Amino acid sequence: MALYEHVFLARQDASPQQVEELTAQMTGIVEGLGGKVTKTENWGVRSLTYRMNKNRKAHFVLLNIDAPSAAIAEIERQERISEDVIRYLSVRVEELEEGPSAMMRKADRDRERDDRGGGFRGEREGGFRGDREGGFRGDRGPRRPRDEAETTTDGE
Repeated sequence: MALYEHVFLARQDASPQQVEELTAQMTGIVEGLGGKVTKTENWGVRSLTYRMNKNRKAHFVLLNIDAPSAAIAEIERQERISEDVIRYLSVRVEELEEGPSAMMRKADRDRERDDRGGGFRGEREGGFRGDREGGFRGDRGPRRPRDEAETTTDGE
């Protein structure tokens, strides 16, 4: 049997329970046709690069599949029929990735950074300009009147 990575995008207004049911339906199709789903990852709701079918966000789900090509063809047919699925992509691979996917590793890395307090500009070392001593202007002194600044020359 062949190995596949299959990702599908479900509408953002679908509930997490509906996405789980859709995932279970796809898993059932694969198992019914003699294959197996070795890993399922729900990447959550993520922003899309551009609007698709009037959606700006979508639920992303990854399935690692060990199944015959007929199972993939049936999954894709069912996803074309489903109104909840915006897009899908199946890629045949030489071997399936063990452990969390790159997307999950990125999410873990982002979560760790946020826990350390480096996620928002104001939380970084140094913060924003408003935390300087003496307010925003610092110790530069008062501003010259506009007329005086225009009339002075470098030679005087």
